[in-house]
Amino acid sequence: MHLEFPSPDEIRAARTALDPYIVTTPIHVWSGPEIESAVPKARIILKLELFQVTGTFKPRGALTVLLHQERSVIERGVVTVSAGNHAIATAYAARVLGSHARIVMAKSANELRVQRTRALGAEVEFADSIDDAFRRVHEIERDEGRLFLHPFDGPLTALGTATAGLEFAAQAPDIDAMVLPIGGGGLSGGFAAALKALRPGVVIFGVEPVGADVMRRSFAAGEPVSMKPSKTIADSLAPPHTGPYAYALNRKFIDEIVTVTDEEIAAAMRLLFYGMKLAVEPAGGATTAAILGPLSARLAGKTVGLVVCGANISTRQFFDIVGTAPPPGANATASSDSQA
Repeated sequence: MHLEFPSPDEIRAARTALDPYIVTTPIHVWSGPEIESAVPKARIILKLELFQVTGTFKPRGALTVLLHQERSVIERGVVTVSAGNHAIATAYAARVLGSHARIVMAKSANELRVQRTRALGAEVEFADSIDDAFRRVHEIERDEGRLFLHPFDGPLTALGTATAGLEFAAQAPDIDAMVLPIGGGGLSGGFAAALKALRPGVVIFGVEPVGADVMRRSFAAGEPVSMKPSKTIADSLAPPHTGPYAYALNRKFIDEIVTVTDEEIAAAMRLLFYGMKLAVEPAGGATTAAILGPLSARLAGKTVGLVVCGANISTRQFFDIVGTAPPPGANATASSDSQA
């Protein structure tokens, strides 16, 4: 089956349509002894999607889907399933475009994300599991005639996330490699499609948690697969399955997928906090975990882009993950001082 992928002209048009509702997120060159020792002689450029409206990249996709609908469809309302970030983005998109959102979330959903979703005017109900949540969403879609905004799959979702790649290609034109987080594959696929079209020589790595590597498994199987509920602190990167369009997009534009452990993600969150003064959610630390771990040697001496995808995390949860460990390098500094 032939699939159409977003073209640069389509992505530019989508970004123009989004302009009243989102911001162009900044980039920042990360310097300092901790990152310089972790990835020797590399130039690390962060795409700070955590500064997007609602705190993640997600509004790009949700808004793009809605902006392609007839007014009558928007007015009937929308429905979706989400671990939290897409819920917030859907509630925001519905609010600014004059719609109404119903959101189904698993009972284990992060309370901060539930509060933010409701604060934007959405109705929230809970399901026992993510599979139950998907079933409930389709019931609402059928019974109420609402538009289902898929959390990660579909051409319009990818067209929206491709706008982040379009921005980055203009902001950082001379990169050698890009590292993207993979959950359902909406961000990674769209971003990679834009970047490969505009910077075809860039090597693109995807990153998944060890306990939620459904896209890596899909690559190995040669088709989209599902997996049982996963155990990872990066709940935003733990979908129950890979969608067909997201799979095809990632398979075409992602060169390689690596995995990181929860411990590596927590260490990356700590480094981002001390080195960049960013308190990110676990998904937001995944790309940093990759360059500190499995990609460290391969990216030495390269100019590397990283997406920091979100920061919807409570202070309690952040502290529980990062803990009371000392700043990166503190032990080595103390040891050096004691020997002086």
